This record gives sequence, structure tokens and C-alpha cells, in this order.
Amino acid sequence: MARLKTAVLISGRGSNLQSLIDAAGAANFPATIALVVSNLAEAFGLERARRAGIATEIVSHRGHARREDFERLLDECLRAHGIEFVCLAGFMRLLTAWFVERWRDRLINIHPSLLPAFPGLDTHARALAAGTRFGGCTVHFVRAEMDAGPIIVQAAVPIRSDDTADSLAARVLEEEHRIFPLALRLCAEKRAVVDGNAVRILGATAPTGSLINPPG
Repeated sequence: MARLKTAVLISGRGSNLQSLIDAAGAANFPATIALVVSNLAEAFGLERARRAGIATEIVSHRGHARREDFERLLDECLRAHGIEFVCLAGFMRLLTAWFVERWRDRLINIHPSLLPAFPGLDTHARALAAGTRFGGCTVHFVRAEMDAGPIIVQAAVPIRSDDTADSLAARVLEEEHRIFPLALRLCAEKRAVVDGNAVRILGATAPTGSLINPPG
């Protein structure tokens, strides 16, 4: 079976990109990372891609009269490389409805909170300030609204009494590196089926038991 030809869009260091590159290195992984695109030439993730022998492109968001003008160039770049699926991995641009609809249900994003809680920035500090007992991360299909869309995979991380935003972020990032490749696998295998505002995972069952914080 042909592997899903995937592009990863980045703006920074690319640690989640690296998790996708590592996963796709396995012979049985159903997707291949064929292209990495950044809106910033200095993004370290581009170097990660080059080291892995993956094609890279820089499509700057600067100098365009409209956001859609930038996105049309981005879309042309993806299509020129024959891309079938797109992962947003720390891509720090809000995409317009035009681009999102063009790639509808072929565009996924990772976010460092248990959506729909704490969309946007500073998620870990906000979770601590709210006194929540769990942080976490989410991979979801992208919609035009910020950090919205049908959820594919989530991972929950218990918050400790001595946590700072940085310590919580570090533990959540470890889970991001686990669930992003899983979500891409589920999509590539066509097991993640969008059903209205939800996603059904074919052949999957929820884990048993519960996670309680504090335990007693």
C-alpha cells in the first residue's frame, strides 16, 4: 500500500517534526514525510529535515497584502510537491477559512492542552492558574476557528503541586511526541473518521479504568 505523502509546516525548532520523522522512518509506518515547509528561514526544524534527507521549502508570510495571498503560495508549494496530507507542528500562523477548507480533513494540528480547554497561547500557565488537576495535549483536524476541530487523540498529564509552567510543558511535550505520530498513523490508515464534530477511530476501544489526581 502506498504511503501517505505528508508535509509538515513549522515555524520553530521542530521537536514534534522530529517525532514524525522518527516514526516515519519505520518501514511499516503508513505515511512518509515528503516535505517540510517553514514561514521563517531561521527555523531550526528545517535543519532537522535536511539531516533526514527531506525536501524543504521556505514560504514567507511577510510582504503580502492579505493572509490569503500567503496561503495561496503555500498551497501551490504543497501541490507542486504532490502532498496529500498536512501536519501543523508549531506553525505559528492562523490559517484562513480558504486554506482550511481547501485541505479539509487532510490537515491536522497538535496543541498543548486538553482541548477545548485553554486554546491559544500560554496553555500551561493558564492550566496552573485555573487549578486544574490535569494538563495534556490534543491532535485534531483543523477548522477555521483557532484550535478547534474534531479531536483525534489526546493524552492527559497529572499536574503536580510543585509544577511550574516549564516543568508541566516538558512532561506534556513528551506526550506530544507520542500522540502526533499516532494520530498521523490513524489518519493514514483511514481509521480516523470524521463524524460531525467528532472523530470515530475504527477498531479502537477506550482504555479501562481511570486516572485520579490526587490519588487520595
